[in-house]
Amino acid sequence: MRTVDLSTTELRNLNQALHELSEGTNETEWQITNPRGSHAVAVGVNAPIDVTIRGSVGYYCGGMNRLAKITVNGSAGPGVAENMMSGEIIVKGDASQYAGATGKGGLLVIEGNASSRCGISMKGIDIVVRGNIGHMSAFMAQAGNLVVCGDAGDALGDSIYEAKLFVRGSVKSLGADCIEKEMRPEHTEVLGNLLHRAGITNLTPKDFKRYGSARKLYNFSIDHADAYG
Repeated sequence: MRTVDLSTTELRNLNQALHELSEGTNETEWQITNPRGSHAVAVGVNAPIDVTIRGSVGYYCGGMNRLAKITVNGSAGPGVAENMMSGEIIVKGDASQYAGATGKGGLLVIEGNASSRCGISMKGIDIVVRGNIGHMSAFMAQAGNLVVCGDAGDALGDSIYEAKLFVRGSVKSLGADCIEKEMRPEHTEVLGNLLHRAGITNLTPKDFKRYGSARKLYNFSIDHADAYG
């Protein structure tokens, strides 16, 4: 295992070393110590490596990740896993605003709570939150799955496209064009697989409700004019 101490190593040097790795690398295990809330830790990784961060991080940790598994043993600031392409990011603590924003693939697991705008404009990423999420989460979410084991704040799924939302607890309010939908067998299978991948064994798909698009905002209709404001 290669260990990088950010109290003595420049963050730029760490990220440069990670960017130089390729799929055939034999340096597959990395440990980052003393992150001290640094921003943009392990961004743009494009190799199948395992990165363990010992502490909390700031903005955009793991952004644009491809292939890597990144574990944050602490909490994460805004934009963790932003624009992630593939791989896996696990946050052992809480995550701040817009976790997983615009993510195109991979799995983001937040073992604590997530703040507002979790999963905004998600485009294929899977996000599993063990705790609660804040307001405006899944705003304009296009594809992928958001699983919330706790409660959701105001305006969940506002202007949602075809992403699927699964919430176990209460939803303070639904956003424009977001409605509760039937949980069909294919959704139960997807949700069960995500719970398994996230290591959640005490819950089952029957504990959740599904939410998604009513598909009334795809094309303008005068009958739904009030929803466009």
